[in-house]
Amino acid sequence: QVQLVESGGGTVQAGGSLRLSCAASGGTFGTYTMGWFRQPPGKEREFVAAVSWRGGLTYYADSVRGRFTLSRDNAKNTLYLQMKSLKPEDTAVYHCAADTTRSPDWGIRRENEYAYWGQGTQVTVSS
Repeated sequence: QVQLVESGGGTVQAGGSLRLSCAASGGTFGTYTMGWFRQPPGKEREFVAAVSWRGGLTYYADSVRGRFTLSRDNAKNTLYLQMKSLKPEDTAVYHCAADTTRSPDWGIRRENEYAYWGQGTQVTVSS
């Protein structure tokens, strides 16, 4: 079973930065598509960013493109999300997720493509 543990969340003022980490264990990290999703208070969980197993291509939600940067370090089995220029609307519980099925990238934004999920880390952006 793949296990994922997020860290790096916290409270930051608008315009600030945070870096989230997702440590993976229990499988071959370099063969997984890895994604970040977030759930704002009272809202549905939404796609944030993902990196494909197929060539390491990255994908971003329109709301975070240009502000968030996704990266992975396969040697450390760790996924990162560097967040800058944070806005109050970025406030959410952020989850990382793994897709071990090597699916085509057309489904990379769908949360039901990911079988393994971390516990989440809270990001709060104050105005």
